[in-house]
Amino acid sequence: MADVLAEGYNVFDTAKSPSGTVKYLESPADVIGLIQSGRLAEHILLVQGGTTTFLAPALSMGAIGVITMSGAPESHLGILSREFQTPCVMTAHLTSSESRYVVGDTDPSHFEEIAKALDGRKVRLDCTDHEVGRVVADD
Repeated sequence: MADVLAEGYNVFDTAKSPSGTVKYLESPADVIGLIQSGRLAEHILLVQGGTTTFLAPALSMGAIGVITMSGAPESHLGILSREFQTPCVMTAHLTSSESRYVVGDTDPSHFEEIAKALDGRKVRLDCTDHEVGRVVADD
């Protein structure tokens, strides 16, 4: 069995299991750049939060999967992921780390650690479990 790199909340149950290279998107300019590159369908999108509204254009243009480092399935991005049927793992944490997101009390190093570990990595999302979404190594 492949290594589970990260786990978080599964936004909705789906048999879709998208595979792609993780792309960390920090800003609206990053999203626009990825869309304009024509390579959107090659990437699983990694963003910091569930309120990252600037990701909406990517979802409407065919994003294959999303990982957030904070947020809940009831958040803006969770709702949009369900509407566009885009597999999404929210508030992901690395399985190799003790660091966890805590509302209002999370050091920036938590987000940096996740971005560093996942950005550029080939992964597959497993969103078949009702509660837990998994980010699985696919290289």
